[in-house]
Order: sequence, then C-alpha cells, then structure tokens
Amino acid sequence: VQLQASGGGLVQAGGSLRLSCAASGSIFVVNAMGWYRQAPGKERELVANMSLTGGHSTNYADSVKGRFTISRDGAKNTVYLQMNSLKPEDTAVYYCNGDIWRKLPFVRQDYWGQGTQVTVSS
Repeated sequence: VQLQASGGGLVQAGGSLRLSCAASGSIFVVNAMGWYRQAPGKERELVANMSLTGGHSTNYADSVKGRFTISRDGAKNTVYLQMNSLKPEDTAVYYCNGDIWRKLPFVRQDYWGQGTQVTVSS
C-alpha cells in the first residue's frame, strides 16, 4: 500500500493551495485519510482527516477551521485538502496519512505518504 501526495509549493499569505493524496496497492478498505503537518522544531500535528466509510465525518485542527477543507473521491481512494487564506504559520511539511485495511494478509495499519512542503511567505 502506498500513499502518493502532491500539491505543495510556495504561496503568498492569503493565497491558496490544494493538496492531493491517493492511496493505492493491495487495499481492502480505506477507513480514513487525512493530513498532518510538521513545522521546523515542532511536533507533527493533525490538520484534518475524514472518514471514507460510514458518514464521512471530518475533523479539523482549530487553527485551520474555516480556512481548510478536506474532501474525498472515494472511488479513487483519494483525499484533497483545499487550503485558503494561508498564513505564514501554515508553513510546514504536510504528510498524508491513511488508516487502511490491506488485504492478504488482512491487516489494519497506518500508512504515511511522503511529505510535501508548503511555504507561505508574508
């Protein structure tokens, strides 16, 4: 199972970026996917996540509520993070995460994609 993230870059404060993360491989079911971020000298923190089963509930960090939106394409096991009104404090490496049941063997695991850098200039 692999998670492929894309969409980072450099943007001015107030601008927007869209991140994508696609899960592929020997997947039985994707329970949830989301995004974490890690700024220099800080711990990795949850940005947003979404259930891909059931009611598709979402969860956001307080610091991004109202500015970031997570969405999904369930058929493609892909989630998107639309980031608007970006601030310099959003600068970090963003990591995609997936809570996935793989098949053969059927094991539920956490998977991580490669990080993608988001830099917001003031």
